[in-house]
Amino acid sequence: MAKVKERRRGSSTISSKNQITIPADALRDAGLEVGDRVVAHADGAGRVILEREHDVVAEFAGALTGTYDSNELDDLRSEWD
Repeated sequence: MAKVKERRRGSSTISSKNQITIPADALRDAGLEVGDRVVAHADGAGRVILEREHDVVAEFAGALTGTYDSNELDDLRSEWD
């Protein structure tokens, strides 16, 4: 029978390509989901912090809704011709 690797629950090993698998429980508890982009920051020896990437476009998308009348931009563009 094959020998099973002994591993502490929630621990991972850094691969030769500097990749690591983060346990699903840790991601779930942090509110991170599949497809989220994260930024890594070193926080002292042996500690790395992952933070969800700040999406500036998503933050300001739709912020100027109602600033212009429905045809105002088209009228301004027609003056260029």
